[in-house]
Amino acid sequence: MESGEGGRVPLTTVVHAPEPRSRFGRWLMHGASPEEAGHHHGPTHPWTQVLWLTGVDYFSTLGYQPGIALLAAGAISPVATLVLILLTLFGALPIYREVARRSYSGQGSIAMLESLLAGWKGKLFVLVLLGFAATDFVITMTLSAADAAEHLVENPLVSHYLHGGNLWITLALLAMLAAVFLKGFKEAIGLAVTLGVLYMGLNVVVTLRCLVEVFQHPDMLTNWQGLVHAKGSPVQVGLLACLVFPKLALGLSGFETGVSVMPLVAGDPEDDPAGVPHGRIRNSGRLLTAAAVLMSVMLLGTSFVTAVLVPEEAYRTGGPASGRVLAYLTHRLMGSVMGTVYDISTILILWFAGASAMAGLLNVIPRYLPRFGMAPRWVSFARPLVLALFAVAVLVTCIFHADVEKQAGAYATGVLVLMLSAAVAVALALGREGRGEPENGGSPRAPDEQRRARRRSVYFWAVAVIFGYTLVQNVHERPDGLFVASAFILGIVLLSGLSRYLRATELRVEDVVLADPASEELWRGIVRKKVNLVPLKHAQGSPRERKAAEIRAHYKIAGPLAFLHVHLRDDRSQFSGRLEIRVRRLGEDYMVDVYGATALANTIAYVSELLDPIRIFLGLTRQNSVGQAFRYLLYGEGETGILVYEILLRHWEMTPEDDVRPLIFLMSE
Repeated sequence: MESGEGGRVPLTTVVHAPEPRSRFGRWLMHGASPEEAGHHHGPTHPWTQVLWLTGVDYFSTLGYQPGIALLAAGAISPVATLVLILLTLFGALPIYREVARRSYSGQGSIAMLESLLAGWKGKLFVLVLLGFAATDFVITMTLSAADAAEHLVENPLVSHYLHGGNLWITLALLAMLAAVFLKGFKEAIGLAVTLGVLYMGLNVVVTLRCLVEVFQHPDMLTNWQGLVHAKGSPVQVGLLACLVFPKLALGLSGFETGVSVMPLVAGDPEDDPAGVPHGRIRNSGRLLTAAAVLMSVMLLGTSFVTAVLVPEEAYRTGGPASGRVLAYLTHRLMGSVMGTVYDISTILILWFAGASAMAGLLNVIPRYLPRFGMAPRWVSFARPLVLALFAVAVLVTCIFHADVEKQAGAYATGVLVLMLSAAVAVALALGREGRGEPENGGSPRAPDEQRRARRRSVYFWAVAVIFGYTLVQNVHERPDGLFVASAFILGIVLLSGLSRYLRATELRVEDVVLADPASEELWRGIVRKKVNLVPLKHAQGSPRERKAAEIRAHYKIAGPLAFLHVHLRDDRSQFSGRLEIRVRRLGEDYMVDVYGATALANTIAYVSELLDPIRIFLGLTRQNSVGQAFRYLLYGEGETGILVYEILLRHWEMTPEDDVRPLIFLMSE
């Protein structure tokens, strides 16, 4: 063994679980291990490629955003869209550039807010935010696939054959999406680039053709201007646009997924893998900016041409342009061949919009739930998680019968809650910096930087108020979105609690180090059947001496005693942690102190496996078993003796019989 940082000596950790035996199991669990959850070790890509993975979600809203704007604002939809663009460029974009700078491992704003509350309050807060994130990402998958199915069914060439088949077409599209991710993430990136470039290129062509039509028929432009002037003065039109803007909130989707796929963004060769990846942060900022600027230009252009060229009777519900105004204009102005090409491109981009959501969930979930002990260990592997997410998407699709309109409220609610939480997280972070508190454990900022941070904090609080208003308006008009998000939150909380209960008897240790070279030397002298292990609740001299006298009086033992005292962490809501072991001599016996534990019984079992003693003497309190169970699940304490015995038996059943197991004695305290 070699000394680690600060003279601490690493120990070989205990194997947690056997490798899968079947060929299918090995294929399913291929990839990063659960111990690597939260650390991206896969291939990275240039930001110009990853742009299209998040863009297939963000850019695909062109398939329905212009129609939503027309329904919400009518002739003034370009003005309402301009309000959306201003909030995008001066609100959402700067927020998520700050999030990317502070949460560069893909956790997003959730990680920033997690640090505000410690213990179980923090865990519950994160679970609620994960519920909204799951609402956003899962509904992105199901709504986009359902919208793609709707475009396919409404295509004149195949509508006769596919009419009424929205549900099974949506399920087939979701299955194809899952198959892409089961095949490998490299294929997902390649498809995203191809589909994204094709779709945006076609939209540019269609928009330019529509602009030509507008300027060739100035009377249509004059008619539109007359409709706008009928709404009142420019100030009145602007206020009206601000009032209807919340109905256009779906056009803000994509930023949270843009941050969640940051681990895929290649940085600079000189980036420190263990430090702050400045190159990745800079390139992620470029990705977010490029996506926001490109989408803003396209939203403004498409909202203008659709407001001028599409008559009201066409874009209203049931009209030929309902939900597909750009496709309607393409067929009308460029012919059926180009219209069909545009339809195919729209269907493909809407189908693959779920890819960015799938990528976001694959990066976010393993960083939280397994670490909290609130998900099975297989959640840290990509393939079984893809299958689980596919099953959830199928369930949601069946519940909503692949209806796009019914899912839109939940989608907007998830998007806006995440954006509001990001705005609050950034405002709080800048506020701390403005008060002189160091960032990420670094040195405090200079006075002028602190003043700048305070001003920016006020700015982001103002942006948070705008997002809060937008969220309230959406929930007021479409409360079903909050109900759907609540169902996701409740499901995550219940499944997390069940998982924590089922995983309670795991060893729950990430790794272990010896505190100093003296502890290393003593440790080498007591491992492998050289001592009798005696866990103690109190490490003071008198209780220890009484326990030693009791053992030697009632048991015939050979060898010294190694007293073990576990020091639990203040935050026992963490599922696992890193242990530090300090060993000292007590005459003929030894004292082993363990620091950093999250659970008492699990730590004793883990250390006993490392130490491999002759015997283990465990105490029994014989207190109320129900109360002990709750104390164990919440605070890592409980009926320690019985729990250590059960944990060791479970571990021995999963590991090969390499050595003679220690004898276990249960003693009343």
